Amino acid sequence: MVKVTNPRGDITIDGEVFANLAGDAATSCFGVKAMAAQGRDGGVFQLRRESMSKGVRAELGEDGSVSLELHIAVDHGVNLNTLCNSIMNEVSYKVSKATGVPVKRVDVYVDTMIIG
Repeated sequence: MVKVTNPRGDITIDGEVFANLAGDAATSCFGVKAMAAQGRDGGVFQLRRESMSKGVRAELGEDGSVSLELHIAVDHGVNLNTLCNSIMNEVSYKVSKATGVPVKRVDVYVDTMIIG
C-alpha cells in the first residue's frame, strides 16, 4: 500500500487500485485485445473485463512511487513498438492523474497476438 499525506490527512492506496487503473488504461489503447495471464499449463489466456487486474502486477516503491508490469494480448498486424509506447504513456498518465502517485516505470509484455 502507498500512503499519501496531504494537509487534510492521510490516504492509503492498495496495490489492487493501481492494477485496475493500469488494466483499464491499457485496454483502452487501440490494438489491445485484452489483458493476458499465464495458465498453470504454461498457456496464455485472455482475461475478462472484471478480472483484468490479474494481468497487471503493481510494485510499490519505498520512495512512494509505483512500478507496473502489464501482460497483454494484441490484434494481429499492429506496430508493437508504437503500441507499447502508447500503452506506457497512457497508463503512466492515467494512474498518476487518478492517484497522485508518481509512476516510476511501466513494463509491457505482449504475451499473445490474436488473429481475426
